[in-house]
This record gives sequence, C-alpha cells and structure tokens, in this order.
Amino acid sequence: MTKRPRTLSAAFVRTVNRPGVYGDGRGGRGLSLRVHRTLDGRITKTWRQRVRIEGRLTSIGLGPYPEVTLAEARQKALDNSRGVLLGQDPRGRGVPTFAEAAERTIKLHREAWKEGSPLPEQWESTFRLHAAPLLDKRVDRIESADVLRCLSPIWNSKPAAARKARHRIAAVFRWCIGRNYRPDNPVDRAVEALPKVNGNTTSHHRALPHAEVGAALRAVRGTTDTHPSAVPCVELIVLTAVRPGEARGARWDEIDMDAGVWTIPASRMKAGREFAVPLSRGALDVLGRARKLSGKSSLVFPSRTGGPLPSKAPLRVLRRAGVDSTLHGFRSSARSWMAETGVPAEVAEACLAHVPKSQVVQAYQRSDLLARRAEVMQGWNDYIG
Repeated sequence: MTKRPRTLSAAFVRTVNRPGVYGDGRGGRGLSLRVHRTLDGRITKTWRQRVRIEGRLTSIGLGPYPEVTLAEARQKALDNSRGVLLGQDPRGRGVPTFAEAAERTIKLHREAWKEGSPLPEQWESTFRLHAAPLLDKRVDRIESADVLRCLSPIWNSKPAAARKARHRIAAVFRWCIGRNYRPDNPVDRAVEALPKVNGNTTSHHRALPHAEVGAALRAVRGTTDTHPSAVPCVELIVLTAVRPGEARGARWDEIDMDAGVWTIPASRMKAGREFAVPLSRGALDVLGRARKLSGKSSLVFPSRTGGPLPSKAPLRVLRRAGVDSTLHGFRSSARSWMAETGVPAEVAEACLAHVPKSQVVQAYQRSDLLARRAEVMQGWNDYIG
C-alpha cells in the first residue's frame, strides 16, 4: 500500500494507484489529486482545487495527469489563488470578451462626451477595423502578442490611425484592470516591441524650468477665459501635478475636502489603478473657488453647457497668459524640482502616479506613500506660491 504523503511529490503522483483524494498539504492552496478506477479497471488521475469564491467553497478542475504535471498543477493553483485575492473568478465566469469590455468602456466614456458626439461611432470603428484579433477573446487571455498583431499592420503606414487604436485599446484594458479582470495592460509591451516611427525617440512635452513655474502660475491667475472654470483647472493641474484629463474630469464625489484627499477612480487613470491625490493648502483653496463656480454640477470644472471642460480651454489659458509650456509639462517641472530637492525617487514617481515597471517592485511596494506624498506636494505648493 502506498503511504499517503503530507505533501505530494512527483514520484507519488506517478506511482499511486489506490483510488482516493490526496491533498497537497496545508500550503497546497486547496490542490488535490483525485485517483479513480473506471469500470474497465483503468486508473485515472485528475487535479482539483478547492477555493473560496465570494464566501463559498468551490471545486475547480485543473486537468488530468500526466498531461498536467504536479509542478503545473501547483502553478495553476497559485494563479487561481492570486486571482481570487484580486476579486476574480478563476472559473472564468463573468470575465468579458474584449468586444464586451469595449462596449462597456464606450458606455462609461459616453457620459463625458457631448450629446451627439461622433466619438462612440469612431471608437467602435477603430475596434472593428484594428482590433479584430481581440474581439472574441476573453480579456484575461489576451497577450501583448495579440495586440501586436493589431497594431503592426498600421504602425508605420497609418500612424494617426495607429495612435488612436493604441490609446483606445489601452483604455479598454484600463477599464479591465479597474474591474480586476486582469492585472496589467498588454498594450504597453506591444508598443515596446514596435519600431520608433520615422526613427524618432520618445518626444517630450514642452516644460518650464521649475524656478519659472511660480511666475507662470501668477500669470494664469490673472487670465480670464470664456469658460470660468478653466483658470482654476489649470491651477489645480500645476499644484497637484496630475494629468490634464484627470483634472478636467474631476467630480465632487471624488474629493474629500476635510481629509484633503482627491481619489481618482481607476477608470480615469492611465495605469488603470485608483489613485489618491493629497491636496495641499493651495489646492484646497482652488477647489473652494471652483465650488462656487460649478454651482450644482457634479463636475468640479464644468463647461458653460454643463459637460466636462473642453481640452482646449485650459490650453487657451496658458497661451493667453504667455506661458511657454504644455499642461503635461508641469508634471516634468514638478519632477525636476523633486529630484533637485532630494525627494526619494520612489516617492517622486508615486507623486506622479507612475507605476514601477519592475513587477518585483510593484509586489513589495505595499504603501501608496500618501503621507509622504502630502509633504512633498505641500512643499511644491509653498515653492511655487
């Protein structure tokens, strides 16, 4: 009789022929080998895993032995356990196809688009023409190679279409990350594998030296625009170093004035992860003025028609103020100031909501460093006035 082991071994799995269920021990994440004798006397072996999904114990099949080895079964069990911790269902239930996720992403963005905007149809056309290899696949099974097949044919021949396809496909995956359907955005690695268009390297946004930002901010405050909320929007972008689109789409229900924190949902973040922005005293003052201008709108910076502030309005403020920088360039200015004032790199990158490229760093960086970031951003506020 084969002795039942505390944990499974490759030799035991290969030789055991007594029907029963053999677990992989306390650290086995619910993995077990089930040995069964068929009516014709044959021995079959299959892998199962017991996991708790939404509070209920569930048994998941991981495949037959020897097609699935012990090492492979353990890896599957580990992946499933990690997925459950992220709120995923390892059985695949509820995970949408790319086409379904694209439809939900468009529906989410439609709320911010003007009524009658052609953007929904344009996004649908992009996915239909340039994302066909993805449409029928579940989003958690799409790899960077799949995205590469979409972008490669148009990357050099149709750069404008490729740029739109890249950003729109990435937006769908950011929505998926926010819903815990997958942990990463495969567009990033796909783009890394593509050649630089016309041999160019990455372009940089025009930015001011950090010593000139204070004067630029004062010039902005003395500027008017047809959209009253455009000036405070620019002020908030400069003071918080957020991306322009994140500021223009800000909603009052995201902002806790008492705690001094603005929580941007994952669906509106480039990395697809919720981000808490510490609000300095200057930022809180800007928001106080914006509250009076926004009236009953749920948007912090509404347009005259009640929708989100147009992207050109903040840029127009910069031009009228004579500021030679892009909105995004103020992030670079803030980052340069942090580097020169000795702010640790991991804190500075966290201030800009940059996600570490190293998966090891991501795994061990448990804190979003909110308290430390609050100190840094107040220092930036004090520096630029």
